[in-house]
Amino acid sequence: MPFDKTVVVPLDPDATFDLVTRPERLRRWQTVAARVDLQAGGEYRWTVVPGHSAAGTFREVVPGKRVVYTWGWEGDDELPPGASTVTVTLTPTADGTEVRLVHDGLTDEQAVRHAEGWNHYLDRLVAAAQKSDAGPDDWAAAPDPLDELSSAEATLAVVQRVLRDVTADDMSKQTACTEFTVSQLADHLVGSITALGGAAGATFDDDPGKPVEARIADLAQPALEAWRTRGLDGTVTIGTNHPPATVAAGILSIEFLVHAWDFAAAIGGDVAVSEPLAEYVLSLTHKIITPEGRKAVGFDDPVPAPHTSDAVTRLIAYTGRRPVPAA
Repeated sequence: MPFDKTVVVPLDPDATFDLVTRPERLRRWQTVAARVDLQAGGEYRWTVVPGHSAAGTFREVVPGKRVVYTWGWEGDDELPPGASTVTVTLTPTADGTEVRLVHDGLTDEQAVRHAEGWNHYLDRLVAAAQKSDAGPDDWAAAPDPLDELSSAEATLAVVQRVLRDVTADDMSKQTACTEFTVSQLADHLVGSITALGGAAGATFDDDPGKPVEARIADLAQPALEAWRTRGLDGTVTIGTNHPPATVAAGILSIEFLVHAWDFAAAIGGDVAVSEPLAEYVLSLTHKIITPEGRKAVGFDDPVPAPHTSDAVTRLIAYTGRRPVPAA
């Protein structure tokens, strides 16, 4: 039973094609992270929401007109990667571009579940076309269940949203980390991602000339994909240290969420994070950032925060920052 739906977006076909195929555009409405080899026979992997990644192969790519790709979910025995087919056809109209999405190869039950998902994301596609960004995705806000990997994917979405608003003029601004400007903090986060991702076997191709959101996203994607492939068993090697894999993966969430707050505070922005996710990262922080270890990772002594404060405020206070509103 195929899913078949058409929406109209207020963009020309070429811009619409970019919106449905390019990682930097997909992150604005459909994915947390995306790897795309946009050619016939090329592979893709999209983390749609934390803990759920779709993958497949492009069968046909006609820029501005049509893209066909196989579709399935990692870890899903009933619909594994490549088990079904998605066809997206673009037709120019007076109001922009008609986007018709047909998803074939689904059972009736699968079609019902995917209809809910495609309706949600096609609505966000239209919103992204109208406003350049569909805004935070409620479906990605509080993964269930939460573990070190789904938390890392969810907090990556948070920091990417903050970084999307960083301009070239913002890069020299001071952050709450007294030794870092925005530019220097971005370099620090790059170092953390590559060290922690490398521990899981990821390799990287860093381009410091990219916009900061794209730079961080393009490094975080292979890091998190490598962690998904490796899993959380055993220990890893980072320099001369051999921490448990759960600790190394857990640090990613702390880095993403705490520095999301740092970037937002520096540019006068905001951090959109769900309370369950922030509580989980706070619990990781208490376990990982011990009193004897906090100086080694650049955290000052904790500052007081009322126990009634939200989890982000308590997290920021625990890392030694004074949790004034970012905006």
